[in-house]
Amino acid sequence: MKMRNVLEKDRREVGKHLLILIGSAIITAIALNEFLVPGKIFSAGINGISQIIATLLAAGGIHLSTGWFILLFNIPIGLLGWFKVGRGFTIYSIMVAVLTSILAIVVPVNNISNNSLLAALFGGILTGVGVAYPLKNGFSTGGMDIIAVVLEKTTGRTIGTLMLMINFGIVIVAGFLFGWESALYTIISIYAMSRVVDSIHTRHQKLTAFIVTSQQDAVISELNKTLIRGITVIPSFGAYTRQASTVLMTVILRYELYTLEHAVKDVDPRAFVNLVNTVDIEGNFYNETEQLKLREETAKK
Repeated sequence: MKMRNVLEKDRREVGKHLLILIGSAIITAIALNEFLVPGKIFSAGINGISQIIATLLAAGGIHLSTGWFILLFNIPIGLLGWFKVGRGFTIYSIMVAVLTSILAIVVPVNNISNNSLLAALFGGILTGVGVAYPLKNGFSTGGMDIIAVVLEKTTGRTIGTLMLMINFGIVIVAGFLFGWESALYTIISIYAMSRVVDSIHTRHQKLTAFIVTSQQDAVISELNKTLIRGITVIPSFGAYTRQASTVLMTVILRYELYTLEHAVKDVDPRAFVNLVNTVDIEGNFYNETEQLKLREETAKK
């Protein structure tokens, strides 16, 4: 029965990922062919580089869809993701990239908006949505997203900020080749995309949880089974109840919140949990990669 439940959960997870990658590819292709490409506004990352090359070739009489270049550039970056980020992440990411490439080739280029500012904003917002939801669910749209995830793990900066830094070169190239007005609209588009990504993809955000409980040992035991986080035990006394209790303090990443809340409530339904946004931390704090290594080492013992 337990194995059946695990398999059912895995199937649901795979189905969810497939729906997200299909939706992401459709949204990104629409952003490219309906807003960015006809407006000569360049997208972020590999999509933007592919647009620049396709535009240059078109000026020379060679007409190739942006999708072909997206597909070509994602091959070496996919190999980087395979070795540096993880196989599951890379497989889904390459699937998104391939589907986006196909749709970019198939979907006709139409100029929906004759207003360049609207095209830049909507193109950037749609691209941000197409990028953020795969990242939120453990994979990406390929290309520079994979490089940004690798850099996030090594630098600690947010995905949106890293994308903004990486894409600065695209703006410079667009300005020199196609005019600075095009570059300025590209900046608007990339900025809109980065803000949307950071508002949806919140895995990097840290929270401090204060858990007031009368069953400290059971709660600590359950948290240690599901999270690799340090826990500080603070003796406390309820002013209203006049009863002794314990405050457990721990710092978690936002994506771990669901796990923490369920672990606490399963053991002590009456526990009081207070969550506070954490601006910065100093000291030893395991990221996702370090936690995965620790779990693998523990499993081998």
